[in-house]
Amino acid sequence: MLKHEFGSAMEEETQEEIQNEQETGDGKIRFKIRYDYKGRPKPARFFFGGRDTEEMAEELREKNVALWRNVPVQGAQIEKVDLMEIYTIFEEEEEEEIAYAPIELQVAVDSLDDIVRFVARSEFRRLEVVEPENITLSKKEVERLLYKINETFEEHERWRKRGRNGDNI
Repeated sequence: MLKHEFGSAMEEETQEEIQNEQETGDGKIRFKIRYDYKGRPKPARFFFGGRDTEEMAEELREKNVALWRNVPVQGAQIEKVDLMEIYTIFEEEEEEEIAYAPIELQVAVDSLDDIVRFVARSEFRRLEVVEPENITLSKKEVERLLYKINETFEEHERWRKRGRNGDNI
């Protein structure tokens, strides 16, 4: 009797996965995500070599675009990278104009918990789910998603502490 109940629960999960794949077509979740890379001005040394905030933002964006295009991310496929216009704002905290160089990525992931690594970045600004129109999560999927979020927060906290203590290796 116990085996039968376990088997029926497995059958329900399999049916849910099939239904989710049918709704999305290829079983992928597609989303657009925007990052704004902040350019900090580099002061001049010996009267030359200084760079303004826009140049630094552009350089940082170029480095990150190269990474997004060339470094594979497990469980995700970067389908498109759009460069957007650089903008500047006056930040009262730093009392200077700061430039931001935004990009927008279109990404396809296998599961919802693969999105967490994209959102858990300081440059993250906005996320738009493109496909599927509706997402239904089972109890197990919600638990896995929440676990992944917690795991990511703990990892960031370890990196922050490691940087504070000077253990950058």
